[in-house]
Amino acid sequence: MNFDAKDFRRALGNFATGVTVVTAQDADGNKVGVTANSFNSVSLDPPLVLWSLVKTSSSYDIFEKSEHFAVNILAADQIDLSNNFAKPSDDKFAGIEYDLGAGNSPILKDTTANFQCEKYQVIDGGDHWIMIGKVVAFEHVGRNPLLYVQGSYAGAIPFTGSASSDHTVVPADTLKRLNNNAFYLMNKVLQKIQENYLPKQASIGLNTSEARLLLVLSDTQEVSLDVLKELVTIPATDVESGIERLTQTGLITQSLALTAKGQDMAARLWDIANKQQDDIFGAFSEEGYSQFKQLMQSVLKQLN
Repeated sequence: MNFDAKDFRRALGNFATGVTVVTAQDADGNKVGVTANSFNSVSLDPPLVLWSLVKTSSSYDIFEKSEHFAVNILAADQIDLSNNFAKPSDDKFAGIEYDLGAGNSPILKDTTANFQCEKYQVIDGGDHWIMIGKVVAFEHVGRNPLLYVQGSYAGAIPFTGSASSDHTVVPADTLKRLNNNAFYLMNKVLQKIQENYLPKQASIGLNTSEARLLLVLSDTQEVSLDVLKELVTIPATDVESGIERLTQTGLITQSLALTAKGQDMAARLWDIANKQQDDIFGAFSEEGYSQFKQLMQSVLKQLN
């Protein structure tokens, strides 16, 4: 049966995958790295994984000579890293931070996981070589992964709430006094919003503290660390670790100014927040929404 190659590729693109950078280094010190979404597990005993490389790739020569390779699983905020290793370059590792793993394969920094492999088997797979590796070491930190689906990058958003739609419905008037208590109502509203909002926010690769810091910094100018701690309303230790993390990942400078990469990330966070706001308050009148915000601001002023 003959398929239209482009249409076949589009159909395959409906299967969401993770994004990896596979690296290796030969005996002469020549390093290679390619972006691949063909990674998959094969066996637990022995621990085998695979990925595939197009036969026309200029990188194959080094992978063929190397006895090891490493699979670096990218996190949601590492799109730039994916793009770097996806395009032709004389030195893809220029400016890239990495350590050396088994067989001197480069291990990229801040990925969500890596698998260091001995080359186990290479199989002819049509227009690709199927590379099977035996895992000899691995590391994982559980950061949100970068995904690729339908020709675009995406982030993982965990489902929340009940695993089944067949759950008990509790009548709204079951807790009569609590349902007329402002503190209870505010807590319930916040819980429901966070169940839906925080996974979307986390899908771009930042934790809650980091995302809040970036949003605040994007909305201020030349703010000091002491003032920032007051604005974000999170523990000081989380502020300090968040600032360290945002600096390490190139989102802010030492002076707490957003870099171009940080501005792009902040824009994505604002887009998520604005869409969430529209989803929740879209059914309210403009006057009702304005009164709600004024009420919240009055409560905050009173509490301060």
